[in-house]
Amino acid sequence: MWWEDKLVRTLRCRLEQKPGVLGGLLTVLGSENAYVGEIKTIHMGMNFMVRDITIFADDEAHLQRIVKAVQTYPVAELLEVRDEVLEMHQGGKIAIRSRYEINNISVLRKVYTPGVAEVSLLIKNNPALARRYTAIRHLVAIVTDGSAVLGLGDVGPLAAMPVMEGKASLMETLTGLSAMPILLNTKDQDEIVDSVVNLAPTFSAIQLEDISAPRCFYIEEKIQGKLQIPVMHDDQHGTACVVTAAIMNISRQLGCDLARCEIGIIGLGAAGLAISKMLMFYLNKPVRGADINPEASQRLREAGGLISDLNEIMARSQVVIATTGAPGLIKKDMVRKGQIILALSNPNPEIEPEQAHKAGAAFAADGKTINNVLGFPGIFRGAVDANVPRITREMLIAAARAIADYAPAGEIVPDPLDKGLHRSVARAVARVALEQKLNRDDLTGYFD
Repeated sequence: MWWEDKLVRTLRCRLEQKPGVLGGLLTVLGSENAYVGEIKTIHMGMNFMVRDITIFADDEAHLQRIVKAVQTYPVAELLEVRDEVLEMHQGGKIAIRSRYEINNISVLRKVYTPGVAEVSLLIKNNPALARRYTAIRHLVAIVTDGSAVLGLGDVGPLAAMPVMEGKASLMETLTGLSAMPILLNTKDQDEIVDSVVNLAPTFSAIQLEDISAPRCFYIEEKIQGKLQIPVMHDDQHGTACVVTAAIMNISRQLGCDLARCEIGIIGLGAAGLAISKMLMFYLNKPVRGADINPEASQRLREAGGLISDLNEIMARSQVVIATTGAPGLIKKDMVRKGQIILALSNPNPEIEPEQAHKAGAAFAADGKTINNVLGFPGIFRGAVDANVPRITREMLIAAARAIADYAPAGEIVPDPLDKGLHRSVARAVARVALEQKLNRDDLTGYFD
């Protein structure tokens, strides 16, 4: 959508209470090519009224021109320019709160000393009871070193915290799991592995997030090898799951047989390699992949894929998936009529969907539509509830099918805020855990 790449600000203005004043202010905004969104009345008095006016600007320079124009409008006073995104992040987006109101000595003695000693002894004698008598069964760690945050790159662990908080907020809102960001102030692979393994007793699952490739492959493999709880790098497997779901529905809508389509992956980092592996597992055939890094290409070859380059993929593949982080990499003249183009790099894709459509693509989408939030909350909910030691490829394929099947008619993916979607994904994952005999909890009634 046109507004997704624009700055959004709210102008709080004090206007004289006269006919035409608001209209005049809107004319001023229009003269500076500002898009106007919501207009809200904050206060209405005898002589003045205060209004919040949401505007969309192209960039900071454009915003400053708009602000200067408003300041020169004689019958209005600009009181404040508010950034509602920053306001929402003030103080952070998550918190840990008690499930019980501790308002008398009786409750205090039950939740803390002396009553808590009895629970500690029970767990000492039978560690499995920790899942019943502590928060561990719904605690998930979201671990990052801040080395590959969104499309921003290596911004460090502190700058990664807003993203980790966002993930935690989504997981709690959509599935009820309590996710806790863990920021690691090291880039050393083995230090990260040791840190996570030593923290692991607190959690029922580990979500690795925004850790750069190729380090992320080693880190995930080593941690999972040392723990008996689910460990998943979301940038790899969450992305692959959602992309697979989208391709399932796109192929249905277009009436094409994926088994007969050549699929090309441009960019073989964390997401690209995981997408390649999942599609090869799902379709039982190789995909074609390209990367400027020979080591990345070699990893695809070892996984059973075919090594290619950008031009060959664009010339031969019916389905093209790009995860390079290089905006504008795919030119309009590279697109062939009838291709499916998924340019997934955020915040700026390899080719804008509108451009791909104009060039003849049968379908085009970007990473704003095909987003990990469709997958990771339900995947972790199902894995945690089933108490599995790991998340398998079969579980991820089941999750992809659940996402695809939940999409409304005519859509390639469901509404990510629909809690029913995440329940469906969780059930699909737990069902496969049961089939694979990996569940360590009684799932009787889980599918009711």
